[in-house]
Amino acid sequence: MSAPKSKAIAVVAPAKVNLYLHVVGRRSDGYHLLDTLMVFAELGDGVTVETAGKLTLETDGPFAASLPNDHDDNLVMKAARALAEAAGIRPRAHIRLTKNLPVSAGLGSGSSDAAATLKALSRLWEIPDGAVDLPALALTLGADVPACLVAEPLFVGGIGEVLTPAPRLPAVDMLLVNPGVQLSTPAVFGARRGGFNPEARFTEPPRDVRELAELLKDRENDLAEAATRLSPVVREMLGAIESAPGCRLARMSGSGATCFGLFDDAETAGRAKDQLERYDWWCAVTRFGGG
Repeated sequence: MSAPKSKAIAVVAPAKVNLYLHVVGRRSDGYHLLDTLMVFAELGDGVTVETAGKLTLETDGPFAASLPNDHDDNLVMKAARALAEAAGIRPRAHIRLTKNLPVSAGLGSGSSDAAATLKALSRLWEIPDGAVDLPALALTLGADVPACLVAEPLFVGGIGEVLTPAPRLPAVDMLLVNPGVQLSTPAVFGARRGGFNPEARFTEPPRDVRELAELLKDRENDLAEAATRLSPVVREMLGAIESAPGCRLARMSGSGATCFGLFDDAETAGRAKDQLERYDWWCAVTRFGGG
């Protein structure tokens, strides 16, 4: 009789996009306090876990080569070990991480990968609901990981741990653009100049992409100027996206360098993608909201 097949669990790790990001203060320990609207796109990395005799990580996908060679230092492995320790079990699993998203790109892909790993391994290891405080554990892994664990439109405050559901957002087609340049989040925050901005949350749900874009026009990404000084191509990308026919709004996500444009439909976003690919930038059309 053949041995039973090990069960495999697959989870999508969606791209995180900051529709706006205001720096509202700074703690005594140096951490910046933020007010940001996070959404999560249909496009993302993939995390697949299955039973194994020990904890191992395999990587594939178009951006796998951008990952460090030392898999033990990968946030996915850190998440797996932290979950096992919190649950009081041995970390035994084979994890396959499919990197479809650029690395150090302002899309939170590492944080989203870690959150997806927590979800997948909780199921694989059959950890009872409530046995581990996953949001608290997520925060120990990184400021964006708690929000990525929720993976729904959120206003995020504090250093990333204060999560408030956003009003219902319409389904919006989006173009993501990355120049192939990695930007370090600490470096971008370190290069930031100027004071702080107030919170800019809204309560009325926008009915369509036009109304959403109008709301966001009064809100900025406070890290864009610093990112542009470190990588001037950010300004070039924003200009190219804004000039694409049908673009409702163009902004940078997170600490960059990925920028995005909001469009009325996927066809219009696709034409913009065709136009911008001549710059040899990574471009992808995806969607968020509508849930």
